[in-house]
Amino acid sequence: MIPFELAEPTSLAAAVKLLDPDDETVRPIAGGTALMLMMKAGVFRPAKLVSLRKIERQYAAIAAGADGLTIGAMTTLGTLERSAEVRKLAPLITRTCLTLSNVRVRNVATVGGAMAHGDPHMDLPPVLMALGASVTVAGPDGERTLAVEDLFSGYYETVLAKNELIASVKIPAQGSKRAAYMKVTTGSVDDWPALGVAVVLDGEGDTITSARIVASAATEKATRLTLAEAEMNGQHVDETLLQRAGDAAADEAELVADVRGSVPYKRELMRVYVGRAVAAAWRGAGLNND
Repeated sequence: MIPFELAEPTSLAAAVKLLDPDDETVRPIAGGTALMLMMKAGVFRPAKLVSLRKIERQYAAIAAGADGLTIGAMTTLGTLERSAEVRKLAPLITRTCLTLSNVRVRNVATVGGAMAHGDPHMDLPPVLMALGASVTVAGPDGERTLAVEDLFSGYYETVLAKNELIASVKIPAQGSKRAAYMKVTTGSVDDWPALGVAVVLDGEGDTITSARIVASAATEKATRLTLAEAEMNGQHVDETLLQRAGDAAADEAELVADVRGSVPYKRELMRVYVGRAVAAAWRGAGLNND
């Protein structure tokens, strides 16, 4: 790696001021799990890295309230996995973290970094989208809040300006919602997924009253499957409905090929696993991995 300057501000505001929106060689670094690999491969050659490790501790904290969870962006995925508050109020996240990469990475990688990197293969973004989460973003003009589903703009792309940083993630109270994340891998259970499907359902009796279904990895960004959701609303869960939802998802999703599978292969995965994820959420099975 070529030499670079390392700045270590002690506040989020100071970190924002050090970022230059017109200089692509100045980047923030949190856990650094992805950025360091890019640097070692020569894909990215920074002139300056702005470390976020010494900013206020509140940005590495988890707070639970009646309205849900607030998670600081510098919270590690390992801390998220072990948090009693997360396990109680958003257990889907706890279960997802168990197969999200490996223990070493989870103990270093941060929530904010995972979101800001914009990698469509990440397991956490589709889960947060399905849970209706939002992010607070800090910039030179103050803070703004946007839904996680509005954060991603394309393949490895977000709507964040070059001098903006994710400060926290807010997950609303889930009540009696049923949720599941189904990760389909072609390798070990903690490998990158060929397809990820997150499902959050509301129900009354034996009928679904609302659904949020999000797909990732097979698509260029984590994506709400609104046509599949529409198939769910007001319906009783049976095999016919699950098949209709899978067909709708396969027809709706704009799929991309990569080393984990071709478009036809991923389309068939989508057709099968959307229905399986809905079934897992409805019966309270939680997380399934294949």
